[in-house]
Amino acid sequence: MADAALRLTALAEEMLGTPFPVRIRAWDGSEAGPPGGPVLVVRHRRAVRRLLWRPGELGLARAWVAGDIDVEGDLYAALDLLSGVVWERGSDGPGPLRSLRDPGVRAAARGMLGLGGTLPPPPPPAEEVRRRAGPLHTKHRDRRAISHHYDVGNDFYELVLGPSMVYSCAYWGDGDTTLEDAQRAKLDLVCRKLGLKEGERLLDVGCGWGSMAMHAAREYGVNVTGITLSREQAAYARKRIAEAGLTDRIEIRVQDYRDVRDGPYDAISSIGMAEHVGSVRYHEYATRLSDLLKPGGRLLNHQIARRPEKDEESYRIDPFIDRYVFPDGELSPLGRTVSLLEESGFEVRDVESIREHYALTLRRWVANLEADWRRAMALSSPGRARVWRLYMAASALSFERNRIGVNQVLAVKPSPGGASGLPLRTRTWNQHLTDGPADGSGAGT
Repeated sequence: MADAALRLTALAEEMLGTPFPVRIRAWDGSEAGPPGGPVLVVRHRRAVRRLLWRPGELGLARAWVAGDIDVEGDLYAALDLLSGVVWERGSDGPGPLRSLRDPGVRAAARGMLGLGGTLPPPPPPAEEVRRRAGPLHTKHRDRRAISHHYDVGNDFYELVLGPSMVYSCAYWGDGDTTLEDAQRAKLDLVCRKLGLKEGERLLDVGCGWGSMAMHAAREYGVNVTGITLSREQAAYARKRIAEAGLTDRIEIRVQDYRDVRDGPYDAISSIGMAEHVGSVRYHEYATRLSDLLKPGGRLLNHQIARRPEKDEESYRIDPFIDRYVFPDGELSPLGRTVSLLEESGFEVRDVESIREHYALTLRRWVANLEADWRRAMALSSPGRARVWRLYMAASALSFERNRIGVNQVLAVKPSPGGASGLPLRTRTWNQHLTDGPADGSGAGT
């Protein structure tokens, strides 16, 4: 067979009803499709069987993670071109795949069977999470989901995230700002929005590897309790904190937010954690955080958001993200998040969209991963490294194209007299971003 690429292209176009947007190189060395751009390399006919058994995104993801397909050239350009035939949602669901009732599509499917063979479907790659049964977002199920994503290995995350060890959107300024500078600016922005003052108590929900806790304790003199469900994160954070001489100001716990009982706190930071909570638990999450704050206490909720659907009941969790990246993770529209915070008793005082900042951050993480690719595979597995490369590159494009966003929501637990405790001109915190952290004076002063 010396024409596999030509046949693949023709069959794909028949099934999709549109020209295939990238050049294909097949396992027999043949090529077909538009020249001059990225090339989709189909290394094994097994990839065709994966797509036949799981058409669309999940089949492609399995082929990618297993190494059955690859991209030669600009990965971002390839994903951007393929998004129109795989990830874009139309009125009939994901992608413009034509109905199997169409005689031409049935004929194309038979042709694909001829190319891929009639053997049973290949097993999913080892990195895939099996389907889960039972209720969503129980404590046990959440612990398992968090372990899948965050217990990949601290050395692997050091390679990807760099010295800052911050796994959330950085805050970029003009010029050639480094990733570490941008992450430091984000941590300081959170501290300023919360108006942290020396001696106050801060709860950092989803504390990761301890970067936010260390910044707040070192630069603002607060006492921090950080909680995470990842034992590897907690061990790493405790080591960093001890080396920095901050053990008297910071406590790191392996603990669910639903089990925290030692309030009240003056402020709570939740940075990149709420995406794991899920819609069925979000009101409980917001109410629990409100209960942990003193009257007048502040919450900074930093959270990724999706665009609202015309029919919200049609929303489905991304199968690649659910099976390989964030099991049980769920994005909500910003408006829904704000409403739930308000329903839980918070007064929402400020909302800032920093969508473009996350695209820049993700591109830096992908560059870090690609720069030390062999070591990344050795620290995790070839499949896991491929998962992270695809997930971060595709996410960068999603932020750039406004398919998803990220927002910082500042909310206050009302005090009996109605005072918020915030300055009249709240956003004066941005004036300090280039001045370095305040010496305990808080935001807006």
